[in-house]
Amino acid sequence: MPETAPPVEDLLRVLAPQVLGALVRRYGHFDTAEDAVQEALIAAASGWPRDGVPDSPRGWLVTVASRRLTDLLRSEQARMRREDTVARWVLPEQWQAPAADRPPADADDTLILLFLCCHPALSPASQIALTLRAVGGLSTAEVARAFLVPEATMTRRISRGKQRIRDSGLRFAPPTGPERADRLAAVLHVLYLIFTEGYARTAGPGLLRGDLTAEAIRLTRLVHRLLPDDPEVTGLLALMLLTDARAPARIGAHGELVPMAEQDRGRWRADQIAEGVELITGALPRGVVGPYQLQAAVAAVHDEAPSAEATDWAQITALYEVLLSISDNPVVALNHAVAVAMSRGAPAGLALLAELAGDSRLADDPRLPAARAHLWELTGERVAAREAYRMAAARSTNLAQQRYLNARADRLADDAPAPG
Repeated sequence: MPETAPPVEDLLRVLAPQVLGALVRRYGHFDTAEDAVQEALIAAASGWPRDGVPDSPRGWLVTVASRRLTDLLRSEQARMRREDTVARWVLPEQWQAPAADRPPADADDTLILLFLCCHPALSPASQIALTLRAVGGLSTAEVARAFLVPEATMTRRISRGKQRIRDSGLRFAPPTGPERADRLAAVLHVLYLIFTEGYARTAGPGLLRGDLTAEAIRLTRLVHRLLPDDPEVTGLLALMLLTDARAPARIGAHGELVPMAEQDRGRWRADQIAEGVELITGALPRGVVGPYQLQAAVAAVHDEAPSAEATDWAQITALYEVLLSISDNPVVALNHAVAVAMSRGAPAGLALLAELAGDSRLADDPRLPAARAHLWELTGERVAAREAYRMAAARSTNLAQQRYLNARADRLADDAPAPG
């Protein structure tokens, strides 16, 4: 039986960074190439559903985008009068490469594009924002939400990043030894953000964006293939697999959020759990343990527990304490507080959460009041729990999360004892 072809939208999401990488590798001019690719994607989105997907969709996109890029560059050359400025559009000799639709056999244009976006010539914020936009496929609005900044600010940040790539004349080529090491931390952080946006989307009606989690895992596998002995690369891939394994049980029959303690663990993806556990088990003994390995170890403890009640919270607490010693991250501190509550009692966790109340980085984050609400509910402080659930719902920009938090608050109100 023939395989069903993916929807045009999904196909274009996969091909977009490949086509952009092909054009940048062959011609340079990152910002202009992205404009040309966007026009080719628009043409495909409108024409393919009507005329059918071509035999070589990637080649079709590269051809159309290359023609548009040529038009844009000729237009720019015509506008530029000075000979030295026009010369900038000539491809330097060291950038010579095979035709755009024939990538080198030993390289993946998407991966090279990923490292280009994380080049040290760019600021860390621009590295992450540009990669999310060009490689991850997020809209500018989604990237802005990931950074908690206005969309207009993010638009300017992305534009500056593309301008810097153009002005610096950065080569489109795989980074080598020390250069690759310099970019790796930013690359991993970008992939982590893409995955997080997909698994716990910041806004919109649904909880998950499977396209983004799948893309993050795919790109992380590419990096892991390039650096199979790097323990943090392995840790990040394990973390993604172990977390994504729970996705089928995270959404109820009506699209509602199902917390981990109430999930049907029989629906978790056993193959991903097995792969993730194997990866993190092999990575931990290798040298210095980093934050992605520790988070993956926490995820493995959750995934290997046969039930919520059987979870080894003492081990999770210990892992978070190691993670806190190397990471000044308020979300890690929040998760540690919850783990302490589950292993040592809710009052101990609430005391730690109280210490986080003044952290400005959590000022608008729904996770802090949601954690407080859960622990207050465990201690029987129903009124305080209900108010905290309402506060968390008000801070959330995801509709499914809002419904879940409000439902928890409503349940506490409905179950309140009648006055004597």
